[in-house]
Amino acid sequence: MYTILIVDDEPIVREGIRNRIQWADHGFECIGDCENGRDALEAVTRDQPDVVLTDINMPYMDGLELSRHITERFPKTKIIILTGFDDFEYAQQAVKLQVTDFILKPVTSAELREMLDKLKLEMDEERGHTEHLKRLKHQLNESLVLLKERFLERLASSPMKRFEIESKLSYFDIPLSGPLYIAMAADMDELRSDEQHVDNELYAFALYNIIQEILAGEPGTAVFRYKENKVMTILSGSGEEELHARAQKLAEEIRGSTKQFMKFTVTLGIGTMCRDLQDIRYSCRASEAALEYRLLIGRDQVIHITDLEKRGDAPLQDGIETESALISAIRAGTDAEVKASIRQLINEIGSASISIDLCYVRIVRVMLAVLQTLMEIGSNENELIGKEKRLLSDLYSFRSLDEIEHWLNEVCEQALRDVAKTRKDMTRSQMLEAVDFIQRHYEDAELSIKTVCSRIYMSTSYFSALFKSHTGKTFVEYVTEVRMEKAKELLKHSLMRTYEIAAKTGYQDPQYFSVLFKKHTGDTPTEYRNKMTSGRVSP
Repeated sequence: MYTILIVDDEPIVREGIRNRIQWADHGFECIGDCENGRDALEAVTRDQPDVVLTDINMPYMDGLELSRHITERFPKTKIIILTGFDDFEYAQQAVKLQVTDFILKPVTSAELREMLDKLKLEMDEERGHTEHLKRLKHQLNESLVLLKERFLERLASSPMKRFEIESKLSYFDIPLSGPLYIAMAADMDELRSDEQHVDNELYAFALYNIIQEILAGEPGTAVFRYKENKVMTILSGSGEEELHARAQKLAEEIRGSTKQFMKFTVTLGIGTMCRDLQDIRYSCRASEAALEYRLLIGRDQVIHITDLEKRGDAPLQDGIETESALISAIRAGTDAEVKASIRQLINEIGSASISIDLCYVRIVRVMLAVLQTLMEIGSNENELIGKEKRLLSDLYSFRSLDEIEHWLNEVCEQALRDVAKTRKDMTRSQMLEAVDFIQRHYEDAELSIKTVCSRIYMSTSYFSALFKSHTGKTFVEYVTEVRMEKAKELLKHSLMRTYEIAAKTGYQDPQYFSVLFKKHTGDTPTEYRNKMTSGRVSP
């Protein structure tokens, strides 16, 4: 519903217009009428109607002067001129004042209704357009922060043309005036587990807010969230020493404030100085590289890449002896030696004067050697592939040597369990093979512990202990029991003589066989057969 104010110095005209029109039917509400321009201007100021229907010739302030004031102060208000003077000069002035329309007196109800319907359509269209523009503006304002951050991410990571950079800096009102630039990357020292990834987002956002607050009053800065929960800051200034000192001071303030207020630590990497907007990405890349040295230097630090550029001059230490000791400890299954070897490896990496890239090479070599050992001793292949994938995908997510040491200890503990399980399975398999060999060769009078051990590739002393543990009997006891059971079957189900049965069960001396049989069953072979035949004993 639109509002309309009627202005005319003739009461009969005002009342006639007001009373003859069903305003609501045409989408309007008549909110009042005035007899002169002065009173009308007060009413417009107070009520701000959508439409003013005004006469031209009035005392104190005529319709054209009123229209001029309304146009200047309330440009959205529509003005309809109502006049009895068919005068071209008035029409010209009305057009100059951007009056919406004018109607000549006397005006009929039909003309007014037609004018109102036409005006409502125009105003509906304008309102729709205005609402659309408002929505677009609101969406643009909401997207502006995101668009700005995307631009800064591109600036930090991708080549861009100078005119595009300058144009976007101006559009987003980013005050990087130069002529020198330096990047500073901040990253949390510890991430939560996957189940708590929401917490990581919250903590990263908190870090971003802290940095924003600290840099709020700093000239020539841009702060934005960067990949993997990092926060990147670009500083600009005019002097190298001043800009370096400023970066150091701000980094220390960010580090201290985060620890104090958020109860977690961050490490900040400061990149190289650059003199061109197009080279900012190199400084950002260098600040990320500085962060990686947290692995060697430790957490809760401010690290300058320029302080670390010469670390790669020293050759990579071989470290084969320590790695071999670790592999031997895994194969031997000695937990204490495994942990000691891992500690030695971590100490070697931490104390070596090597570049971060060579450090990663050394770590990968150790980890792959461990995984290869697991594969050789028969660990689950699918599980190993999972570990290898994690190694290759998560290597650069390790934030300290402590994390790498923890990972290695985890893997090696599993390795020791695998070694123990493999040995247990192998021993069981060997014992089953020994039992099977005895069952198939009990007739052989030459069957001995040495014969079986040569078959399963095991020392006699080690075999004796394992065999008794597996069967509950010594080798001789077990072989004797197998032979006696076979002899009992032959005595019961065959007509073979005792000496033949003795030979058939591995005994060359029938008398010795009879003595063993009586000792085993309580009867001589003949007595046992007689009892079996008469049915007095069960087999």
